[in-house]
Amino acid sequence: MFITMVCFIFLLLCLPLLSQSIMLKPFEQVYVKQDDIIASAGKETWKARDGATWTRRERGVLRQDRLFHSKRFLPCDEVLGFRESEKGHVIVQTRCGQSEFWFQKIRLADKARHYEEIAARHDRHGFIADTRGGQRVSNDNDGLWTAMYAAAKLFEYAATGSKEALTRAERATRAVLFLEQITGTPGYPARSYIDPSEEKPKDGFWYWTPDQKHEFKSDTSSDESVGHFLLFGLAWDLLPRGELRDQVRETCRRQMDYILQHGYHLIDPKTGKPTRWGKWSPAYFDGEGREDSPLNSVELMSFLRTTEHVTGDAKYGAEMKKVAEELGYLKIAGLLKQRRIELNYSDEELAMLSFYPLIRYEKNPQYREAILKAMDDWFENERREKNPLWNAIYELGRGENRQLRRASVETLERMPLDLRKWRVENSWRKELPLAPGADRFGRRETTVLLPADERAVMKWNSNPFTLDGGGDPISEDDGTTFLLPYWMGRYHKLWTE
Repeated sequence: MFITMVCFIFLLLCLPLLSQSIMLKPFEQVYVKQDDIIASAGKETWKARDGATWTRRERGVLRQDRLFHSKRFLPCDEVLGFRESEKGHVIVQTRCGQSEFWFQKIRLADKARHYEEIAARHDRHGFIADTRGGQRVSNDNDGLWTAMYAAAKLFEYAATGSKEALTRAERATRAVLFLEQITGTPGYPARSYIDPSEEKPKDGFWYWTPDQKHEFKSDTSSDESVGHFLLFGLAWDLLPRGELRDQVRETCRRQMDYILQHGYHLIDPKTGKPTRWGKWSPAYFDGEGREDSPLNSVELMSFLRTTEHVTGDAKYGAEMKKVAEELGYLKIAGLLKQRRIELNYSDEELAMLSFYPLIRYEKNPQYREAILKAMDDWFENERREKNPLWNAIYELGRGENRQLRRASVETLERMPLDLRKWRVENSWRKELPLAPGADRFGRRETTVLLPADERAVMKWNSNPFTLDGGGDPISEDDGTTFLLPYWMGRYHKLWTE
């Protein structure tokens, strides 16, 4: 019986490694060059020499079954006509100027290099920072976004041996670790920090460090903890042995101990009270946090199992047993459908990033099956999103699924090269069915998932079904939305180049 159970656990843990990779093929990537040349109207429909038909739409232009509109692709959406400069290069003339379109065969690896160049522009103290007005600025979630980028680089390093990927992973990891060091309170990480030369955001709680060299943002959220513990596990597994890896282990221990010492809360050291979202206690679950409890129970169990894995300390396994069984968190994790009031895509991100370490490190078959069933409930809505990151994590837990893998690759291929946050509107499209109600922010949404290059640029914590979005073209996303799922898939051999 014991041997049978050991074999069962081994198969569960190794299942992702047994799936057969799909070989990624070159695909057609669209390239666009815009200028302000105003030309006389051309033909309303154009049959290009490569065989593709271009047709003017109410807004923008349709090439076969692909719609190009908004300033990402056109100077304006009022199309006048078409002409062809050379084979495969079609010029779309608009009232405001013209755009030259051409398609080129590339690989996803080429696209990864393109996004890495974008990510390099976002480096602020090692963070992968937001940009505003062309400047790198502090963000509430510097820790989470940077941890996700560091995870992508760790996957790349493990998959390819790239020294450049390792260097970037180490820099981002050090930035995340410094968020705990800068507060002066062992185990309590900041959201972000600035030096005196940088503009301080107007929101949030900011405190000076004792040496007056930095200000750090407090009221740290569960978002940061999810990102940190995701990184702790991956950095421990994939970094070369050395000082940084040891720092990861000790930081992981301190942050877990801080949560345990304060009754499953993040306590702001200045106020002595729990932060707004840093709460994982039974009392929170029984009160205002009832809706959050399925998510937060998964988070806390993920933190504990990760810390046990990284430190090798059995006390965290004992605490996991207490949380999962005595306090009932394993059962609560499976109550999403009963307790969720509204659909929150940010919660989906936190859930899936917490499921991933549990899939890697959980060895108890009973726990594992309950965790996978809880993940099934989250994935019921996520399946329609064709999200390559959620698909990869789900497949690693539930086993080979070629349909999900093909959907992931399709999304990665259709992500736009231009990650500026152009205003993109689809509410004018009469062919798109509307959802019966608005989303949690009151925005109209469709029941049809539009390809990534037909909707506004967004991170994976956003609603991909909203019709309209964006509006700040001097800001851009950092590319981690592509890099993390792509390199996770490469590392786990879901696909290969």
